[in-house]
Amino acid sequence: MNILVAQSGGPTAAINASLAGVISRAAEEWPDGRIFGGCNGIQGILEEHIVDLKETFCPGGKPDETLLHRLEVTPAMYLGSCRYRMKNFEEDPSDYEVFFGIVEKLGIDAFFYIGGNDSMDTVQMIGDYAQAHDKPLRVVGVPKTIDNDLMGIDHTPGFGSAARFVATEVREIALDTDIYLNDSVVIIEIMGRDAGWLTAASALARMDGSTAPHLIYLPELGFDIDDFLRKVKARLFRYHHVVVCVSEGLKDVNGDYLLADRSRVDKFGHTALAGTGGYLRDQVVNRIGCKVRCVELNVAQRAAGHCASGTDLQESRRLGSEAVGLAAAGKTSVMATLTRTSDDPYTVTYSSVDVHEVADRVKTVPLSWITPDETDVTEEMIRYLQPLIQGDPQTPVKDGLPDYLRMQK
Repeated sequence: MNILVAQSGGPTAAINASLAGVISRAAEEWPDGRIFGGCNGIQGILEEHIVDLKETFCPGGKPDETLLHRLEVTPAMYLGSCRYRMKNFEEDPSDYEVFFGIVEKLGIDAFFYIGGNDSMDTVQMIGDYAQAHDKPLRVVGVPKTIDNDLMGIDHTPGFGSAARFVATEVREIALDTDIYLNDSVVIIEIMGRDAGWLTAASALARMDGSTAPHLIYLPELGFDIDDFLRKVKARLFRYHHVVVCVSEGLKDVNGDYLLADRSRVDKFGHTALAGTGGYLRDQVVNRIGCKVRCVELNVAQRAAGHCASGTDLQESRRLGSEAVGLAAAGKTSVMATLTRTSDDPYTVTYSSVDVHEVADRVKTVPLSWITPDETDVTEEMIRYLQPLIQGDPQTPVKDGLPDYLRMQK
């Protein structure tokens, strides 16, 4: 079989590990087959920006494990990404006609798309078109997203590494804040539009006995600014140095984002979010009057290879490999997935889920994992998170810096 693989959506520290898993398993499964990579996701494929991955990573036909390991530990997307939404093929089949024309020209038997919610939507639509038009292409999704909001999977590749980065940053910011005598507040804005998994991971910073973060606010619950300010005042009286972690997608009690630029909407209908932390900083300054800083972790939390979790990379590569196994077994319109079978010792099993159960859905934090006062997470959340940040991958170093792999474009 000949395969085509591409990456899409936001970067993570683990998405290239899934790509490495696809390449190595495909080379073993089909020694005589070809392995193509689509540059910049489905958008690049439609423009025929396609490279020969087997030539690079499998010289002589066998996987080069040294090079694949460098790929595995390299953050962001080796192949590049996109945020391109294919049209409904019943309304406009033009994208699909171009895509399948390229697939047929290259003799592609299976297509693997590594990505999050919107990418699984693309997997679903291509699979549905193939079925409706008797196309033999096998279409398999490989999950990833730091937001951990994909349905049908215990946790998503990329989340564990991002959670480790967030917890590390919160711990270090708390140490920085704690050295001064004057009262202060630090508000840390963390990614999470509709699901607060990543912000919840800030609670892991307390594993050394620290009291920070002192307040955690997730988008699953309505946010009341007056109650927030009362709680900040109370924490200041008790601790003097208060660290608050908030999700970028905080909503008021009516379900509206605190800060959203409704004039900016992407192709998937997502409203641009900006400034939640800054807004809360201004409220604290104006109504409490102490020293306040706002730290927006922003893009740093997405591809922080220096904080990558060994567990995350291992599982991500395995899911890429499992996706190839699903195609080899004749599966299509599915997403490779994993199910947790134990917290201690931590174990998972691998299988698949119908992509229609994943696309256009969001997995939010269970309300039972948020404390009754709505400003923290429970021990159940901590037990869920802890195994995902374990392990230190061996990253090659050159001239004192990580020796990441870049594709010459």
